Amino acid sequence: MDPVAPAAVNLVELTRSLVDIDSTTGCEESVGEWLVSYLKTLGFTVVCQDVDGRRFNVFASVSVSPVVVFSTHFDCVPPFFPSRLEGARLYGRGTCDAKGILAAQVAAAVELWRGGEQRIGLLFVVGEERGSDGAKVAGASAHVAGSRFLVDGEPTDNRLGLATRGILRLKLKASGRAAHSSYPELGESAIDTLLDALVALRQIELPSDPVLGQTHYSIGLISGGVAPNVVSPSAEAEVMFRTVSGSDEIRRAIEALEKTVAIEHVLEVPPVRMIAVPEFDTAVFPYTTDIPFLAAWGKPLLYGPGSIHVAHTAEEFIDVDEQRAAVDGYVRIARALLALP
Repeated sequence: MDPVAPAAVNLVELTRSLVDIDSTTGCEESVGEWLVSYLKTLGFTVVCQDVDGRRFNVFASVSVSPVVVFSTHFDCVPPFFPSRLEGARLYGRGTCDAKGILAAQVAAAVELWRGGEQRIGLLFVVGEERGSDGAKVAGASAHVAGSRFLVDGEPTDNRLGLATRGILRLKLKASGRAAHSSYPELGESAIDTLLDALVALRQIELPSDPVLGQTHYSIGLISGGVAPNVVSPSAEAEVMFRTVSGSDEIRRAIEALEKTVAIEHVLEVPPVRMIAVPEFDTAVFPYTTDIPFLAAWGKPLLYGPGSIHVAHTAEEFIDVDEQRAAVDGYVRIARALLALP
C-alpha cells in the first residue's frame, strides 16, 4: 500500500523553524536532527549520510526510487541571527541561502505527493559554504540509483540557471630575507616581491567565454612580515578566481608569476552548464554551487527563490510571495522532467 500523503506544508512556519536554529557551517547537527524528525513526521523515509562523524546529509523519499531529486544545503554563513517577519518579507540568516529554498522544496515534494506523484526525492547537504564536503559525500552515495535529474536550489530569483562559474583558489607565496629595517639593503622584502606579483597579475589576460563572460578574481587575504622594524622574510596572498574555463588555462596564463612567487593550489570547482525546461526565465550566474560534486544524481538544473545580492548580508531576506511562487515552479519543473522519455 502506498504511504498516505501528508497535509500541505505551512511554508512560513517551516522556514522560520529552520532559520531559528543556528547552523553556521560546522555546526549543522541540531538543524539536521530537527529536519530528520520533521520529514519523518510528514511520512518520508529518511536516510542520514555521515559526513564527518558529527554532521550528516539528509536524504528523504517516499516509497519508490526517485527520478527527480530536489537538493540544497542547510548550512549558513556566520553570523547567525533568527527570523522575523515584516510584511511580505521574512528576514533571518538562511532565509534565502538556503533554508527558505529548502522549505519550498519540501512543500513542492509534498504537493507532488498529494497529487499522486511519488518519484521525488529530497537531498539536503551540509558544508556548502566552506568547500562542499557534504555534497562530496552525497556524490559517492549509494542512494542515487534511479535518479535522472537533480534540481539544485540556490537564490536565482526564480530563474533557471543556464550556467555557473567555477572557482580556482590559489595561494601566492613570496620568500625573502630578514634584516634590521635600518639596513634594508642587507635583507630582501618578501612583501615587496608579493606586491610586485599582484601588480603583474592585473596585467595578465585571463580566459573568457561567450556565455559566462570574462574570468575575474579577488585578492581575499594578504599576510606577511614579523614586525614593523624587520624586513619581511615571508608573505602570502590568497587569490580567488571566478572561472569560465578549465583551471589549466588560468595556470598557463599566470605561470610567469612563478619566477618570483610560489603558487599553491587550494581549491578548485569547475564551471557548470545546466539543462532547462520550457516556460521559465533563464540566466547565467557568477557564483558556484554544489552541482559539480553531485553529477551521479543526474542531469543538473538550478532554481530557487531569493536574490544572491542579499545572501550573506546582515539584512538577508526572502519575499514570501516569491517563495510561494517557487513551490509552484519546483512542481512544474518536476512534472516537465518526469514527462521526458
